[in-house]
Formats: sequence, structure tokens, C-alpha cells
Amino acid sequence: MTGILNLDKPAGWTSHDAVAKLRRLLGERRIGHGGTLDPMATGVLPVFVGRATRAVEFLEAADKEYEAGLRLGIVTDTQDTTGQILEEKPVSVTEEDLRAAILDLAGEREQLPPMYSAVKVGGKALYAYARAGKDVARKPRHITIYEAEPLGWSGEEYRFRILCSKGTYIRTLCHDLGQTLGCGGAMSSLRRLRAGPFRLEETVSLETVTEKGEACLLPLDSLFADRPAITLDGERTRRVLCGNDIPLEGEAGEYRLYGPDGEFLALAALDSGRAKIIKSFFEVRQ
Repeated sequence: MTGILNLDKPAGWTSHDAVAKLRRLLGERRIGHGGTLDPMATGVLPVFVGRATRAVEFLEAADKEYEAGLRLGIVTDTQDTTGQILEEKPVSVTEEDLRAAILDLAGEREQLPPMYSAVKVGGKALYAYARAGKDVARKPRHITIYEAEPLGWSGEEYRFRILCSKGTYIRTLCHDLGQTLGCGGAMSSLRRLRAGPFRLEETVSLETVTEKGEACLLPLDSLFADRPAITLDGERTRRVLCGNDIPLEGEAGEYRLYGPDGEFLALAALDSGRAKIIKSFFEVRQ
């Protein structure tokens, strides 16, 4: 069994919980996800099944899009509303202040990873230090916010949309917005709208997977749909199966390589008439 499941992760589940459930539903041990979502978050969680787990690294580097909720007036230890409240402050900001602060997020910036995160320092995840009551020095990460769109009030939270580079913590953006506005802030909801080529409107629920099983899987090469496809002849297919470079005409760039029978073989980088294998995905021949 090989493919990618575009799962709509339910609230209250960790990404690991979802993977464990899918292992039981699909009867496949080789399953991994392409980017952690907090338990309170919902939305796009691409899950890689079988041989497709070889492609996880390509999604981890992809851009992500989110819709988030910001609650003003509080500061928490986790930077979201599931954490312990450390401060409560009066809120006197206007919607114009909020809109301006959100719009100002766009661009390149340095972001300090939150203590409650899986980033490792000294070989240990930051959340392990946080749970032990320790605050350790962290290095800021360079991130890019491509789009920041204010969406307006919904009950007690202000909603906004973010399109960002890998490694961006939306919880920290909410915390920073609270600091900028002078009243504190914490993330109150989060829904991932897109991860690379996988979109929310194309997700499936755990209930659907329970009902339909393997039929919910997308083909592995759907992750690379933006790369041109090339079908190889028999000799060049044989060379790819041996892990060798091959002669190939075309413009420089990345390509999907297929065998004569349509099997997706590999992702390759073409330059100066030679295609070098970036990663192979074919079933190993016995």
C-alpha cells in the first residue's frame, strides 16, 4: 500500500494520535505525517503511507496556509488558550490597530521558537524543558510571511489568515501581536488551509477513511504535480533503477521520471543534458 492521505485532522488529536489511528485502519506500519499540528488545531495533515514515507521531507519544506483566531488580553505559557494564564490585561485596542498589526506581519522576520515546541536543544525537545519548569536559550529562526490578511471578529476572537514558510509558529505570531498591541494575546483556534499542494477542500475525515480505507489515498506523485513529467525508454529506465544518472534533453529544473509502463520512478534534477536522481520511489525489484 502506497500513497498520500490528505487528512482533515480533528481537534483534540495530536498528529501522532492520527498516525496511530491510521495504522490500525489501513493495516500499514509505514506511516508518517508531513508537518505537526497542535492538538487544538484542525485541517490539512498530509499523511504518507508505505513507500510514500520516502517523500515526507519534500512536504516539510513546503509553504503552509492557516486561518487563526487571536484572543486578546491574556498571556499564556503555551502561547495559546490551552495553556496556563500568566498575565491578564485590559484591552483597549481598536479594530484598526488590529488590522494594522496583522498586515505588518508580512515579510521576512526572525522568530523565537516557543518553549512548548518540538524544536530540540541539546538533544532534547523544548517542551520537555518547559514541562520541567525550565526556560532555555533558543536561537531565532528566519521565517517569511508571504501573506497576512485580517478577517474580522468572530465572537471573542479576531480571525486572520497567514501564508508562511516552513518552521513558522502561528502561536508565536499571536503572542507577538499581543505584545505589539500592548494587551497580550494568545492563539484561540487554528485551522490549516493548505500544506504544499494539499488543500482543505480536498481533505478526508477519519470517518471517511474508516469507511473507504485505501481508496482515500492519493498517488505518491501528486506531491510533485508542479514538476514536468518525462516517460523514459527501457534503457534509461534500467539505469534509473540502478541509481545512475541518465542523458536527458530539456530545460534545467526538476522532473518526474516514469517508466514505459507509467510507474513513477523518481524525482530528478536536469542540468546540462544530464538528469541526476534526487530521490527514487520505485518498488525495489527482487
